[in-house]
Amino acid sequence: MRIALLGYGKMGKAIETIALERGHEIVAKINSQLPLDHINWTTVDVCIEFTQPSLAPGHIAYCANKQIPIVVGTTAWQEKLEQVKKEVLKANSALLYASNFSVGVNLFFELNRQFARLMKNHSDYQIKASETHHVQKLDAPSGTAVSLLEEILQINPHYNSWSLDHVTQAQQIPVQAKRIPDVPGTHEIRYDSDIDTIRIEHIAHSRKGFAIGAVLAAEFIYQRKGIYTMADVLKNNL
Repeated sequence: MRIALLGYGKMGKAIETIALERGHEIVAKINSQLPLDHINWTTVDVCIEFTQPSLAPGHIAYCANKQIPIVVGTTAWQEKLEQVKKEVLKANSALLYASNFSVGVNLFFELNRQFARLMKNHSDYQIKASETHHVQKLDAPSGTAVSLLEEILQINPHYNSWSLDHVTQAQQIPVQAKRIPDVPGTHEIRYDSDIDTIRIEHIAHSRKGFAIGAVLAAEFIYQRKGIYTMADVLKNNL
């Protein structure tokens, strides 16, 4: 499979390593020095995008118009998701997006949902969330943290929103976001009461888990049409 990397920072380089190990070819490495229109797109089978929130929707539309499936790991652009989906489907192309491509994190999502179901009737527990990432991460809280929180809000009737650092009402889940050098990503959901604390946590030790998931996603979406998420990839690989 011939892959174009849209974004060639630390994540792009980690994806390159995994892709080559799995027998794929990197035919383009696109960054601020190499614009999109300088690439021979006829040689590209799949594009993997890890850039910035302001750029992601345009990149998706660009690939859709060229009938190139795209895997998007950039977060904090989802307010334009419905518009982007329409553009991809209209072009009869393919998009696979996720707040996190790590297989372990996606298993953590499932654990979070199960935990929320178990705890939804125990109103004496206060829910709190925290996430820690490297200092280069622009969005706060992370897309993964937002996904975890939104899943809890869908299940637990005692909460209706979340708030970063400053909670203004009892129905809000407080979220703490920390930025520390060289931290790939840590997420914690905790339930505190006067009696005890119950918590679940995912700690990434490197970017390798995210890179493996992104390449698995590219393998999944290759020669497909439509809109997919990491849940579809996991169903296909478990």
